[in-house]
Amino acid sequence: MQLSREALIRAYRQMKTIRMFEERLHDEIALGEIAGFTHLYAGQEACAVGVCEHLGPKDYIISTHRGHGHCIAKGCDVIDMMKEIYGSRDGLCKGKGGSMHIADIGVGMLGANGIVGAGAPIAVGAGITARSNGTVSIAFSGDGACNQGTTFEAMNMAVVLKLPVIFVFENNHYSEHTGEAYAVGAESMTARSAAFGMKAIKANGIDFFSVYEAMRELIDYCKAGNGPASIELDCERFYGHFEGDPQRYRGPGELDRIREERDCLKTFRGKVTEAKLLDGAELDKVDAEVADLIDRAVAEAKSAARPTAADVVEDVYINY
Repeated sequence: MQLSREALIRAYRQMKTIRMFEERLHDEIALGEIAGFTHLYAGQEACAVGVCEHLGPKDYIISTHRGHGHCIAKGCDVIDMMKEIYGSRDGLCKGKGGSMHIADIGVGMLGANGIVGAGAPIAVGAGITARSNGTVSIAFSGDGACNQGTTFEAMNMAVVLKLPVIFVFENNHYSEHTGEAYAVGAESMTARSAAFGMKAIKANGIDFFSVYEAMRELIDYCKAGNGPASIELDCERFYGHFEGDPQRYRGPGELDRIREERDCLKTFRGKVTEAKLLDGAELDKVDAEVADLIDRAVAEAKSAARPTAADVVEDVYINY
């Protein structure tokens, strides 16, 4: 399916925003500007954007501890996200979520989650609503979560209830510090998903077009009432499991190789310019605009209001 120039520029802008957001966080954390654990998504941008470009605000996603890319791809405000990560009371969750618990129900982002595999059951719950209103629910997981019992139960229930849920497994080859060849006992995540009785496919997670086309097929399939599906996306992460991870589990030169040969932004640029769908100047203009946005986000986050002692007891209970 041929995308318009506007759609291509939007997809590139989304991926570039995620990349620059994460790279800037990497720098700010090194300066001691941000507290708490942070897990960066850089390198996996084509996965989040290839999935979320098909979704509207009433479609649901549930994220992981590595959730910034999913948030941005689903439409969360970038400046409010930065304020949240900086701990401002003006942040998307009033500074109470931080990096691992950003949520924005208004755009269908049901939250990042610090518990591995905890998102899949929430996505199944959202899938019950999605079945009634013609939308779809997406559970983002990594290769670590594919081994969790919560994920197995959620997949089975989605099949039994025939829900429009898509389980997206971003296989970046390291469950924290453990390679998938050691930790995943099945032939593949795709084969394991198929064993539950659902449609299961695999796509190239460093190629936006591969992800986009595969997701179009699965969303149409699920919205037609065929039940759930899963997709395994072969991708790479450019930073450690968490900021400060020394990455001693990596082989010599491994990071240099994947940054050079398996960068989804380079892949996208190469494809669209070679096909003369966009030119380098158009993409460079997007780069400059995104850089300005990230600079503004950091500046506003640093000057935003800090929480007060009274804020601790707000948002603890809800009055029904």
